Amino acid sequence: MSERPRIGITLGDPAGIGSEILVKALTEVQKRCNPVLYGCEWSLRDGSSIAGVDLDLLKDSTLINVNIPKPKNFTYGQVSATCGEIAVRAVEAATEDVLAGKLDALMTCPLNKEAIHLAGNKEIGHQEIFARLSKANSTATMLMTPGLRVVHLSTHLSIVEAARFITSDTVLERLRLIRECFERWGLPHARIGVAALNPHGGEGGLLGREEIEQISPAVERANNEGIKASGPYPADSIFNRAIAGEFDVVLAMYHDQGHIAIKVHDLHQSISATLGLPFVRTSVDHGTAFDIAGRGIANHHSTIAAIDAAITLVTGTLGR
Repeated sequence: MSERPRIGITLGDPAGIGSEILVKALTEVQKRCNPVLYGCEWSLRDGSSIAGVDLDLLKDSTLINVNIPKPKNFTYGQVSATCGEIAVRAVEAATEDVLAGKLDALMTCPLNKEAIHLAGNKEIGHQEIFARLSKANSTATMLMTPGLRVVHLSTHLSIVEAARFITSDTVLERLRLIRECFERWGLPHARIGVAALNPHGGEGGLLGREEIEQISPAVERANNEGIKASGPYPADSIFNRAIAGEFDVVLAMYHDQGHIAIKVHDLHQSISATLGLPFVRTSVDHGTAFDIAGRGIANHHSTIAAIDAAITLVTGTLGR
């Protein structure tokens, strides 16, 4: 890796806020890394115009152009199969380059799930695309914001299916993955707090038995392997305990349990990272924001945080 890491950055769906927030962020972070952008040149130019940023200020960034013309009926904030195709093509090109060693890490701007499905892609989002391209067997989402990190046992499952997904084996597998990734990122022996599923941690089985039958046995098995996990702790207290410094990361049992805690704590600096890939990947922790796209008012602080997080993880300095 060069002195400044090479961070591949995908522009996301052109009809969203990706290009706008990226050009705003690059003026602040491009001196800390070597940005390589993936997307359409016309989208980058439009984004810079909306953001009021002169492209000459981004001379330290390189663009790998996804050469798909701007649709004649292009409109910000509207779902488009062409824009979905552009977003996926950018992700695929960036992934090919990071796997070939041309990049040190990836950061992604948001894509739109409906748009990529209209373009013929059946995957739910970035994480599933990366898993396919890298042949990763097990991946997980981690949300990070200053003072709080949360890994999810499951993400895009209904509440009913998320509860069924909780087994001793799935919880232990996720704890192993957390330890492996945190060691690689510079935080060995990470203290993992494990959240309960049920109110009050199940109240000894009165409000549910997942804690007794699945989660607690997994924590015990993890401890026997030298993993510093503890819990399960009630979800209404574990996140405050992590913010206070008791845990380095929390394992949440389902999507909203972790997302709500992160976004209430510090929405604008929250970012996402993917565990289990053979490369570092971070992302902004919001969507395409079609409702404000093209208006020049999108907040770019999550973009800055996501790029800085990619730098931190790929340089193994998470514990510093």
